[in-house]
Amino acid sequence: MARFHTLRVAAVDRLTDDSVALTLAVPPELREEYRHAPGQHLALRRRADGTEIRRTYSICSPAPAPDDDGPRALRVGVRLVEGGAFSTYALKEIDIGDELEVMTPAGRFTVDPAPGLYAAIVGGSGITPVLSIASTLLAREPGARFCLIRSDRTTASTMFLEEVADLKDRYPERLQLVTVLSREEQQAGLPSGRLDRERLTGLLPSLLPVAEVAGWFLCGPFGLVQGAERALRDLAVPRARIHEEIFHVDAGPTGGPARPAPAHSTVTARLDGRGGTWPVQDGESLLDTVLRNRPDAPYACKGGVCGTCRAFLVSGEVRMDRNYALETEETEAGYVLACQSRPVTEQVELDFDR
Repeated sequence: MARFHTLRVAAVDRLTDDSVALTLAVPPELREEYRHAPGQHLALRRRADGTEIRRTYSICSPAPAPDDDGPRALRVGVRLVEGGAFSTYALKEIDIGDELEVMTPAGRFTVDPAPGLYAAIVGGSGITPVLSIASTLLAREPGARFCLIRSDRTTASTMFLEEVADLKDRYPERLQLVTVLSREEQQAGLPSGRLDRERLTGLLPSLLPVAEVAGWFLCGPFGLVQGAERALRDLAVPRARIHEEIFHVDAGPTGGPARPAPAHSTVTARLDGRGGTWPVQDGESLLDTVLRNRPDAPYACKGGVCGTCRAFLVSGEVRMDRNYALETEETEAGYVLACQSRPVTEQVELDFDR
C-alpha cells in the first residue's frame, strides 16, 4: 500500500525558465519502500492555509539495480503550470533543506529491461519518466537499443537537455535521438512543426524498423499521445506494445452519456487489509466517499490521469467520467479509477489492495 513519508530536498536544479528538477534524499530506513521501477511517479503533498494539495511528478533518475538496497535519492521534474498551486510553490519557494511529504512510488508506465529495440515519442515534460526508462534500460541491458523522439517548443524550453545529451554520449551506438522543435528552426535534422498523426505515420518508418520495436512509450500532452497512438495503429503496431502516460488534458466532455444514478447507493471498499461500507452522497465520486471515511485512500490528481486511485471493481457497476490512465487490458480485467467512478447500481464494492 502506498504511504507518505517526509523526505528532505537535497538539490534544486533549474532546467529552464519554467521548470526545475528536485532531488529528494532517501534515508537508509526508507530505501526499500522507495525502490521503484523505471517510469514510475511520486505524489507530493503540501498543506497550505488548511488545504491539502497533491500533485504527481515522474521520477527521472534511473531505477536502482535489483541487488541494491534501494535509491539513495529520487529526482523529479516539475514544470510550471499556469495557476498551478504546487508547481508555483516548487519553482518559487522550495529550497535545499526543505521537507516534503512524498508518497511511495506508483505507476505502470514501466519497462522490464530485456534485449531488443525500444522507442519513445514524448512532448515537453513527457521526457521525465522516459529519461528514467531509457537510462535504466541501456545501463542494465547491453542488448537493448533505444530511439527517443522528442518534441519541444524551443531549445530554451527543453527539459533535461544536458541529461539526454550525456546519455547520448554514453551510448552513442545504442541511443538514437531525434529532436523536433515546433517553434524554432534547427540548423540540422527535422524541420520544425508539431508531431501529429499524419506526420508521424510518414516519419516513423524512415527512422527505425517499426515492426521490430518491442515497446513504444508515449508520454506528454493528450493531443500528442493520442496522435502518436493512432499513427502507430496506422502502422499496424499491436496495441500490447504501446504504453501511454498523459501529462495534461484540457477540460472537455466526459465519457459518454450518463446513465441514471440510483437514488441511494453504498460503496464497500477494502483498503490496506481493512474494509468498510458507506453511503455515497449526491454528486460524489466513489473516491470522495471513501476519503470521507478513510483519509489514507490513495489518490493524487483526481483528474483521471495519474492512475494512483486505481481499484478493482469486485461487484456492482460504475460509470467512469474520464479515463486517461488505465490501459484497455486493465479496464477489461475489472479495474476502475475511483476518482472518476460513480455508482450505477445501489451497491458497489471496490478493492484497493489488488
